[in-house]
Amino acid sequence: MINLLNKNVLGIEMSGIRKIANKVDRSPDIINLTFGQPNFPTPEYIKKAGIYAIEDNQNAYTETAGLYELRKAACDYVHDLYNLSYNPEDEIIITTGASEALDIAFRTILEEGTEVILPAPIYPGYEPLIQLCNAVPVLVDTTHSDFKLTAALLEEHITEKTRCVVLPYPSNPLGTILNREEVLEIAKVLEDKKIFIISDEIYSELIYDENHFSIGTIESLRDRTIVINGLSKSHSMTGWRIGFAFAPSYLIDQFYKIHSFNSICPSTISQYAAVDALAQGTHTEEVLAMKQEYRRRRDFAYRRLNEMDLEVIEPKGAFYVFPSIKKTGLTSMDFAMKLLEEEKVAVIPGSSFSDLGEGYIRISYAQSMEDLVKGLEGIERFLESIKTVKN
Repeated sequence: MINLLNKNVLGIEMSGIRKIANKVDRSPDIINLTFGQPNFPTPEYIKKAGIYAIEDNQNAYTETAGLYELRKAACDYVHDLYNLSYNPEDEIIITTGASEALDIAFRTILEEGTEVILPAPIYPGYEPLIQLCNAVPVLVDTTHSDFKLTAALLEEHITEKTRCVVLPYPSNPLGTILNREEVLEIAKVLEDKKIFIISDEIYSELIYDENHFSIGTIESLRDRTIVINGLSKSHSMTGWRIGFAFAPSYLIDQFYKIHSFNSICPSTISQYAAVDALAQGTHTEEVLAMKQEYRRRRDFAYRRLNEMDLEVIEPKGAFYVFPSIKKTGLTSMDFAMKLLEEEKVAVIPGSSFSDLGEGYIRISYAQSMEDLVKGLEGIERFLESIKTVKN
């Protein structure tokens, strides 16, 4: 009977992230440096808002687009932080995490045979969504441009079939960002082309040394730009599943159709908690403390990897570091599996982030400093053991 199933679904492979994670889930003694799952609890004021929503019997469906109070708070939030201007009435939809926002955006704008430009190595969640639309992911090799999509690289890959370009910055798995000048150069390439832009800004609040600049602020591209964001990373609310899709009203109208038949609305309780999360903003003691701790862990991981003589670019955002392990002679999957077996340290093979990630591993420093110290010590021992075998 399996031959009767949707060929697009059958063609999707389980990600390398899950292959490693499944082993980790069965072994509680493993140092887990895999998931982009903050180890901080959701701040108390947000949890209390969720508890109050339960006690206040807020257990019915909300408006399909999301609570108006939340839409208004989200629009105010991105305006204050990034100078993005969206109308809460008809230019935002609240989704079940940023993943649903991406899904409904792709399903709205893509048709069979259209192409989506993706800078690689890249988070593995985009390609399957594109393929389910019978569209074509076009991977751009950024390994020779500091892992950034440049205007020149973008121009090289645009064809008459290009329907969309994804700007996933700050990047998972790389931690790279695009500064204002780099975004403006990309905007210049796109200004006279009928190409949609999806700017996935879920890590935008986790930039350490400069401010995030959103392509959504460029007026000449506004009618083709979709900005994705949410609270999972910035407020340690991964399981609450609150995402945002900001776009012109003609796009939101179409997103609404898919969203209404897909999930109807996100969790009502989570939405009420998110209202309080945004009302407090990013300058609460808890949120600032998380960001400061990520910076400390970033600095530590980057220093230790350099001490191991691994080639690595300093992350400017998110909470991942992506060192090269090419000099070991192992594939990234072999490296990850052997490291797991010999040192009980779990990392993600770079090949999980497209073939262009081969030769690298992703380390998440969203884990505790204690685990990060132990994990990096395990990596160092493993590297030394490889050297000993070679000699």
